[in-house]
Amino acid sequence: MSSPASRRLGWFLGGAAAAVAIGRVAANSSPWAAALLIRAVFDRGAARTRAEFERHPPKGPVDELRDIPYGDDPDMRLDVFGPAGVEGPLPTVVWIHGGAWISGSKDDVAPYLRILAAEGFRAIGLDYTVAPEATYPTAVRQLGEALRHVRDHAAELGVDPARLVLAGDSAGAQLASQLAVLMTNPEYAALIGMEPPLGSTQLTGVILHCGVYDLRRMASLTGVAAWGFKSALWAYTGTRNWSSSYQGSTMSTIDFVTSGFPPVYISGGNGDGLTWIESIPMSQALERAGVDTTTRFYAADHEPSLPHEYQFHLDFAEAEEALQDTLAFLHRVTR
Repeated sequence: MSSPASRRLGWFLGGAAAAVAIGRVAANSSPWAAALLIRAVFDRGAARTRAEFERHPPKGPVDELRDIPYGDDPDMRLDVFGPAGVEGPLPTVVWIHGGAWISGSKDDVAPYLRILAAEGFRAIGLDYTVAPEATYPTAVRQLGEALRHVRDHAAELGVDPARLVLAGDSAGAQLASQLAVLMTNPEYAALIGMEPPLGSTQLTGVILHCGVYDLRRMASLTGVAAWGFKSALWAYTGTRNWSSSYQGSTMSTIDFVTSGFPPVYISGGNGDGLTWIESIPMSQALERAGVDTTTRFYAADHEPSLPHEYQFHLDFAEAEEALQDTLAFLHRVTR
């Protein structure tokens, strides 16, 4: 890819210095060392983002249910947030956290979910087993179980099971898009051998921030940032040749969207190389398929340059714009 876009990808890895370090260990015969180093970089970034959220509290009080098990694995836990004192079923957004498939936690997105909950929604954050502790498609199967749990326990969770929106950021956006394809493309469900966890009419919308949807483009990356991406995907897929494998093909959701895909809100920052090679092409594929697609992208020379996961950095006016977009989208697709 072009050198300017490659430089922008450094945002995803926490800076060029981290990318260089990752590159040095990625040549090993195992992805573990690189994955743990990337995880440490991401964990530091997530902690800074959570601290930034403290300057942007929700507009009202929020009730919380934390660490509800949705399966036997200790990683299979979910959090539920809602407007304080509201017990009835509410339209619900279910959020899958990012972290390059090898890091992250529902705790990272909890401050954002509190903001959504204070606006009148039930907001659910999901944990799942990250790589290299577990490889593909473990996370997809676990998240499918989470959605089944939300469906089957809707009444006790205060969820309206007919008004569900699936959302994700970064790697979580890839996972959200994959689950949405699973629920709207029977041929894809047969290809990966999974039963859709929800009926297609229950899923009323999808929110995708800063995601990955075409692994062939990831395989073509060059430069220091490419080491980090390729190491993370090696750890997650369990194969060094992920781009030409079953794993890479079935993760590339850009190839499987159909007109049955629910309405989408998709966004990415102009300082994030993934916007140019992943989010914008995905939005175009959705539009070609006839999907109701709402976008927020910025010109390449927009200032300030908006990094990967810009939507969580509410110190940016543009992140506040994306939040208002998100709320408007949620109200529209769940009314």
